[in-house]
Amino acid sequence: MKRVSISPRANWQQKVEENGLTWHTGEQPYWNEAAFYEFSAPEVDVLEAATNELEAMTLAAAQHIIDQRLYSRMGIPPNAVDLIERSWEAEPPSLYGRFDFAYDGVNPPKLLEYNADTPTSLVEAAVVQWYWLQEVFPDRDQFNSLHERLVALWKELASYLPNNRIDLCSMDDAEDGMTVTYLQDTAQQAGLASSIFPINEIGWNGANFVGPDDQALGAVFKLYPWEWMVREEFGKHLGMAPTLWIEPAWKMLLSNKGLLPVLWELYPRHPYLLEARFDSPGLLMSWVRKPLLGREGANITLHQPGRDLETGGDYGAEGFIYQDLAPLKSFDGVYPVIGSWVIGHEEGNVAGGMGIRESDTPLTTNTSRFVPHLFA
Repeated sequence: MKRVSISPRANWQQKVEENGLTWHTGEQPYWNEAAFYEFSAPEVDVLEAATNELEAMTLAAAQHIIDQRLYSRMGIPPNAVDLIERSWEAEPPSLYGRFDFAYDGVNPPKLLEYNADTPTSLVEAAVVQWYWLQEVFPDRDQFNSLHERLVALWKELASYLPNNRIDLCSMDDAEDGMTVTYLQDTAQQAGLASSIFPINEIGWNGANFVGPDDQALGAVFKLYPWEWMVREEFGKHLGMAPTLWIEPAWKMLLSNKGLLPVLWELYPRHPYLLEARFDSPGLLMSWVRKPLLGREGANITLHQPGRDLETGGDYGAEGFIYQDLAPLKSFDGVYPVIGSWVIGHEEGNVAGGMGIRESDTPLTTNTSRFVPHLFA
């Protein structure tokens, strides 16, 4: 694994916009093709194997959380418990997730967290970096079968979806909007009917959730966190209507940072895990404190003897976990985090590709840059 500097393509902004990435530049470029990460095929095999094994481990952890009723420990409100347990027993469809790894190409990848409910950076991982590769390095390969696997999965899920239809919704912002637009494209390629609308346009007619056209919603992909849904006014109706939600409610167990200490309890000293604890860092000398329900790197404290780094935000009311500090390696003065994508839940074969975000500090936030990759 190495980081390689390269000249960006001429008119790269226009090219990535044509691929669906409209939020490519903020105060600094979010999409960074002035460099790429190069892997060997055995390194990609390591990441793929870690993703497949961790998916099985997290499903076992979900069963453990349910069996031991660890809901309050994880800040999950009582009104969500029945939704979680019913969806777990019913085994409704699940589309995707993203493990975030610390990896240096030498040591085993270490799980930082699991974005199991509303992961973003999908457009850049599935599409934008693929077209970059085709133009810049057409003879090289990339760990990226995301598009093909998403289309194939939608075809498999069609029998679960009333009238072969999936409606998609999100908050009304550029990144979420383009993510659901891309997912709609994959669903339509699979032969499904669909529509897109902002999530605040979902209504309740007394018996069903309805869309902007007042028609009952049979199946909805929502790029919107379950922990927000269950706390809102319409949350009290979630168990009353037949609407099929993707992702399902049991994903609340895996998107919660409380998953990390549960995994450590079940699989102590596992090579893919970092020690994690509820309540306190214990004997850990260097650690990261994360809110149970945090998002986009907010309200993180990174502690090393004599040094603390913190990020601001509005999370943490439900509590925190403490995780051993990952051995993030600096490449050319920046710190990459591997986002390894899970598509579906086919046993032993869920790894679908990866994207890389890099930061100037060991903390990854919503301003961290996306950098393409390839492998030899």
